[in-house]
This record gives sequence, structure tokens and C-alpha cells, in this order.
Amino acid sequence: MEHDAPIITTVRASAYRVPTDAPEADGTFEWSDTTLVIVQVEAGGKSGVGYTYADAAVVGLIEGHLRQYVVGANPFEPGRISLHLRYGVRNLGRSGLAAMAISAIDTAVWDLKARLLDIPLVSLLGALRDAVPVYGSGGFTSYQDGQLQTQLQRWVEENGCRWVKMKVSADTERDAKRVAAARAVLGATPLFIDANGAHTARSAIAFAHRVADQGIDWFEEPVSSDDLVGLRRVRRALGAAGLTMEVAAGEYAFTPDDFRRFLEQDVLDVLQADMTRCGGVTGFMQAAALCDAFHIDLSAHCAPASHLHACCAAPRLRHLEWFHDHVRIESRFFDGFPQVREGVIRPDLSRPGHGLEFKEADARPYAL
Repeated sequence: MEHDAPIITTVRASAYRVPTDAPEADGTFEWSDTTLVIVQVEAGGKSGVGYTYADAAVVGLIEGHLRQYVVGANPFEPGRISLHLRYGVRNLGRSGLAAMAISAIDTAVWDLKARLLDIPLVSLLGALRDAVPVYGSGGFTSYQDGQLQTQLQRWVEENGCRWVKMKVSADTERDAKRVAAARAVLGATPLFIDANGAHTARSAIAFAHRVADQGIDWFEEPVSSDDLVGLRRVRRALGAAGLTMEVAAGEYAFTPDDFRRFLEQDVLDVLQADMTRCGGVTGFMQAAALCDAFHIDLSAHCAPASHLHACCAAPRLRHLEWFHDHVRIESRFFDGFPQVREGVIRPDLSRPGHGLEFKEADARPYAL
């Protein structure tokens, strides 16, 4: 196979800035657009696609530095390519933009390998399930209460989502009212809150107690995900108070070592991983293996179309985030985007690779 395998001949990267449909904000940040970075790799007459949500600077990093570790490589060896890419950014720093660039390349190479074999990516990875549950996510702090309620209701009533998530901030007075407004239209549907690190440990614990009667199932990033001591303090305080509210974090983990530290320090009930940041398919499956070893559930963060096949192969996978911004972008720019039915999405096994085809003409007006 090694002598007969094609080699990767082309690596292309491009970036597209897409305005949001309304002003958006969470506990620590405000934004009005989202940048999608696409990577395409070619070998043997086939093309694989990967992507990340990052700054357009990633394009220059891929085409100016990382290309040398991919062109000429064997597309049937994504693990080896990933390793060379990680070595290649040693003096740049493996986290942040470098990790996002590697993530997009790695996913594209895995997609290419599956397409060359003419099989779905999930078959290559080894399916553990046929469908992935999703939870509706958005509920931005910039929304008025009516807008928040409409979005949450739509996920439950139209998509069949079994869980929904909303953003909260350090403004506990306003957020307590927003949580109550959300609960008023959700009935018994589990509600998640995400502070994006806006709180201190003390204020997060106080807020959790304040909204506990609203039936909050998990508290995501109550403090910065860099603050392992704070996360542990929040988790232990909630447990000691008899609250069933779970603590989740991990979306800003870039390497297996980042995930290992979360798990070894026993600071979470659910680990989140984002394959557009943590090393693509290779990194996501490493995170899944770590969760399995530590007996902690895994939840996939955002980019639902990219995650779908890997989620079907990941042990201890609980659910996948159906994030408002990414759903808007991916449904517009990818043929083969999965549709939610009764709260789950399923891979299309009639399509090779991850089943996505980038609609370049549709994205071109937003090109950078």
C-alpha cells in the first residue's frame, strides 16, 4: 500500500467573514461576524475539506509554513501528518492559531483518506452509534427576553432538542430574570447556562444557588477554563450543597495535555472538546480516549457538521452543540449539511468522507 499510495499534491486555504444575523454577546465578549477558514487538500484525483473558526491569519500560516509538512505526504497516514505538523509549530506555540490551523488540515486529510477509500469517515473511524443527539445553543446576552424565548422554543418544538443552552454574564440580577424567562417557555426541558468564564468562583457559586430552583442541568465555564482551582472549587461547592448542576469546560483546550490536566485535577463533570481547535479528527479522538480512560462523559463543542462522523465513533459521547452561528454558516456553505430530526443528526452513509462539499460560489461574497 505504501508504494501504491498517492501523495498529497495541493493544500489550499481560504477565509470568509460572515456577519451575524443580529448583534451577539456572551459573558466576556461581543461580536458581529464570524470567520470561517477552509482547507482543501488533494491527492489521487480526490479532494478533502476541513475547516475551523479562527482569524484569517490562519490562512497565511497554512500556506506559508504548514504546507511543507503536508504536500508530498501519504494521505493514508493522517496521524503521521498530524505529528509532523505539531513538531512544525514547536517554536511558534502549539496552542491558539497554530492548533486551529492544524485542526483544519487534519480534518481535511481524514476526509481525503476516506474519499480515496470511497467510504464514509465514520466507517473508517469505527462507528459506535448511528446518530448523535444535539442541544440547541445560543441564547446570547445581547438578546431581549422575547428573542431568547423564541429561539429556545424553536429548538425544542421544531428540532426536538432534548436540551438547550443560553449565555449568562456577571450581571446576576439581569441573568436571574433571563433564566426565569427561559424556564417559563421550556417546561421541563433541561436548561444549560454558559458564563464563558465571566465569574469568580465565589460569584459563580452564589449565582448557581440563586438559579438552582430553575432546574439548571449544567454550568459551563463558570470561571475561566484556565482556572482549574476555581473550577474545582465551584464543582465541589455545588456537590456539597446537593445541587445536581454539572460543571463543564474544555472548548479552549488545544492539546491532549490540556485535556489530561482537566481530567487529572477532577474539576469537571463533562469534558468539552472542539475538533476545530484541538487538532481535528486526530485530536478529538484523543480527547475521547482520555474521557473513556477517566470515565468522564464527552460533549462536542460547536461546528456540528465537522464533528458528526467523529462523534459517532467517540466513546462516552453525550451530545453535540447545535450552535446558532455555526448552523447558519454551515447550512449555507456546505452541501450535505445534516438536518436535525427528533433531536438527533445522522451521517449520510451514501457519501464518502464526512459527506460535506464546500459551496465556494455561495461563500465567495464573504471572502477575505
